Amino acid sequence: MAEGSSSDIVRDVGKWEWSELWTKEDWWAVWLGFFILLLGIVFYFPSSGDMKVKVEAAQAKYGQAAIKTDKFKTIGYYNLSDAKKKVKAKSSAFGGFMSKLTKKPHGWSTNPLDAFYMSDEKAALKANAAKSKYEMAKSAEKAALERAQAAEAAAEAAGFNDVSLNENAKEAIGDWRTAMLKTGSAKKKASVKGYNQIGWLILLGIIYAVFFGIGTAFMGRPFGEFIKGFVFVYIITLLVWVLAGQSTIKFYGINYAIWAIFIGMVISNTVGTPKFSIPAVQTEYYIKTGLVLLGAKILFEKIITIGTAGVFVAWVVTPTVWLVTYWFGQKIVKMPSKRLNATICSDMSVCGVSAAIAAASACRAKKEELTLAVGLSMVFTSIMMLVMPAVIKGFFPVDKQLILGGAWMGGTIDATGAVAAAGAFLGEKALYVAATIKMIQNVLIGVIAFFIALYFTTKVEVEETGHKVGAMEIWYRFPKFVLGFIAASVIFSIFYSIFNAQASGLGSAMIDQGIVKGMGDLFRTWFFSLSFVSIGLATNFRELGEHFRGGKPLILYVVGQSFNLFMTLLMAYIMFYVIFPDLTATI
Repeated sequence: MAEGSSSDIVRDVGKWEWSELWTKEDWWAVWLGFFILLLGIVFYFPSSGDMKVKVEAAQAKYGQAAIKTDKFKTIGYYNLSDAKKKVKAKSSAFGGFMSKLTKKPHGWSTNPLDAFYMSDEKAALKANAAKSKYEMAKSAEKAALERAQAAEAAAEAAGFNDVSLNENAKEAIGDWRTAMLKTGSAKKKASVKGYNQIGWLILLGIIYAVFFGIGTAFMGRPFGEFIKGFVFVYIITLLVWVLAGQSTIKFYGINYAIWAIFIGMVISNTVGTPKFSIPAVQTEYYIKTGLVLLGAKILFEKIITIGTAGVFVAWVVTPTVWLVTYWFGQKIVKMPSKRLNATICSDMSVCGVSAAIAAASACRAKKEELTLAVGLSMVFTSIMMLVMPAVIKGFFPVDKQLILGGAWMGGTIDATGAVAAAGAFLGEKALYVAATIKMIQNVLIGVIAFFIALYFTTKVEVEETGHKVGAMEIWYRFPKFVLGFIAASVIFSIFYSIFNAQASGLGSAMIDQGIVKGMGDLFRTWFFSLSFVSIGLATNFRELGEHFRGGKPLILYVVGQSFNLFMTLLMAYIMFYVIFPDLTATI
């Protein structure tokens, strides 16, 4: 679609046709996403009674020891919280089956075949080699717990009124929680078991081919051609996960998204994307379905736990950064394409690829423009994921590294997975704050998409074509999958509250540790990887080069992200340490 081409923009709106519900890609993304979530409801919700008994047992065991203070979260608080978190609907037989079915290729160090198969003997050798590190981590955790207990006892003896003792207790408890994270990581390596995943991956590929192929057929595309092409796309996706699982590559933060786009681009710009695979190179079809699943993860009750401070950091800074960067792109950089400008601004200010897809759909950006925005995001996400924790460790005051640092990373690093990884570098508290801020920010995907659709249909395209559009055009332009995203968030937020009303912690056991992590997340990352591979396979360097001429997109991204870093840090400091210090003390 050429910028300013009226034939691509103006059309006869006509009347709403019900057939769009089963012939349009956006709607199929909604139906497929909700099918997966409904399957989770059918298999997980009947276990709510058992989960409630376990949650109440945890409360009875640890509740009395959970000392109440508004100064910091005590050891007893964390013990109770941990006990409730261990109650998971996904621990059922169905959850175990889904985990095996959807598991990606395993991590490996020197032999790529380890990604698919490992004998019991070799697994035992690896586990034994890792046991010494696990034992050391356990000893370090035990020592950290003893220091935390002593510091908390001193603070309690002073009635939690001594600021210095309270700070010592907070720091000691934080060190203990960080030690627990390291122990958990070491335990996984010391618990390796033999596996043969080849059959499971073949079965999963068949399921995905049929799953997406059904919608393809209803949309008027040949089912058989999609299946044939999907085999190629799926094999490339498996290769991506194998490369991303290599230990050294993983350490440096080169994640599956970067590999997917890179390998796809190499194929498309050397030997060329095979013609038979084109029907299955469906970037938006895959990721839109994944985004509907992401909606179930955004639970409003969890957002509320971090309070107004987090909402301000995410919902005030993000639109401010978007507007300023878009203005900068048009007036200062003079971006040749408003659609590319809008897509990059959304990608950079909201949440990376997810927001870029929604924005590109709302403004009808070219696929090359979307690819460019996504590529910039992937590169800078990898850099920021490694650099930001180091900067925070090196330059932030010790007492502000976890909360201020976590909020800063959560509001600026584009990808949710990268946010969690960066937060984990600093500790559990930073991980929690960073992930929650990013979750709050993700809510804006639908809001940004709506306003972009409104702006482009009522202003940009009117200026380009001289033709006014009716209100229905905004409806047609608005990405319908966003409705599924919003609906999933609202529905499962309600379920979360209902379960929590029955027993504190039951909402987490049933929704977060059931529907979300035991269903939605298992499929979502696969769908995202299929989408990223498709982006690469559909990208032509020549077409991409036209949009990169003069380096304007890079300048726009760097300036916008720099402004984002400054604004997020400033707002996080004001919210968490000036306006809501009491909230900060209890996080």
